[in-house]
Amino acid sequence: MSEQQDGFALAWWANNLGELDREIARLAWLCRVRILDAGVLRRVLQMDASVCGSDNPAAFAKLRALLMMHLALRNKSSAEVGALRTAAIEAHVAEQLTRSFPDALGHWPHG
Repeated sequence: MSEQQDGFALAWWANNLGELDREIARLAWLCRVRILDAGVLRRVLQMDASVCGSDNPAAFAKLRALLMMHLALRNKSSAEVGALRTAAIEAHVAEQLTRSFPDALGHWPHG
């Protein structure tokens, strides 16, 4: 792969994972799911809506579907650009999301 093609591929994966993760963060915010708390992702994938702080079945179903899509895209990204580059893309996306959606990433008040 040429350097230009490599750069294009990295930008494509970063853009797509970023857009997907922004929607995941928005849905986590709507459902009041502490998405980064230990075990929460697994519970969402297992359709355990008890992790939600608000009752929004449609948003929860979409959140679960997008998490599954994220995992599939991550696997494809790793195969195309490598695991290290994919991890770097995810770190960059996570940093941006933390600034944009600080409460959607695991800091909901209890109660």
